[in-house]
Amino acid sequence: MKNNRNTKSRIVDAAWKLFYENGYENTTIEQIIFESSTSRGSFYHYFSGKDALLGSMAYLFDEKYESLQKELDPEADALETLFYLNRALFSFIEQRVDIDLLTRLYATQLTQIGEKQFLDRSRVYYRLLRAIVTRGQERGEIKKDRSVSEIVRLYAMCERGMLYEWCLYRGEYSLAEYAAKNMPLLLSGLRTEPQKTP
Repeated sequence: MKNNRNTKSRIVDAAWKLFYENGYENTTIEQIIFESSTSRGSFYHYFSGKDALLGSMAYLFDEKYESLQKELDPEADALETLFYLNRALFSFIEQRVDIDLLTRLYATQLTQIGEKQFLDRSRVYYRLLRAIVTRGQERGEIKKDRSVSEIVRLYAMCERGMLYEWCLYRGEYSLAEYAAKNMPLLLSGLRTEPQKTP
């Protein structure tokens, strides 16, 4: 099972590397197979074609989250941890994801019937966010007037909104810098007010 996941991951990683370097239209399935050191049979076992790889972007982000998860300090403030993850992911997107592909993915998520990878609650992304928010509420860092699910949905909505806006502006500003300034502002209402001493 692990070997299957590694093969699929190699295909996804190779595809997105080539999409970024050559553009989506100029990348062929043969190049992806060569870059990933896999076979035509392996490629078609996981993907029906090049277009099917667009939906894998959400899982590419999850791989980034899995690597970031190992770096997190479990004692760090929950909201600061969320802001750190956001900046790290957005930096990764700026460096590794072609904006035309991100725009195309948003279009398919809005129009396709069936699976919408960005809303798949079983993804690493949502599991990690739920764990951080739960810990933050248990330690009194995040208000409890909203459920964990509501807060995770709000956070994800803020991220998607920033990504969508960045696509609309064709990446004319730094996504990571914009998020670093504005994500804390957008989510500041979640923070528990410090206890006043009498």
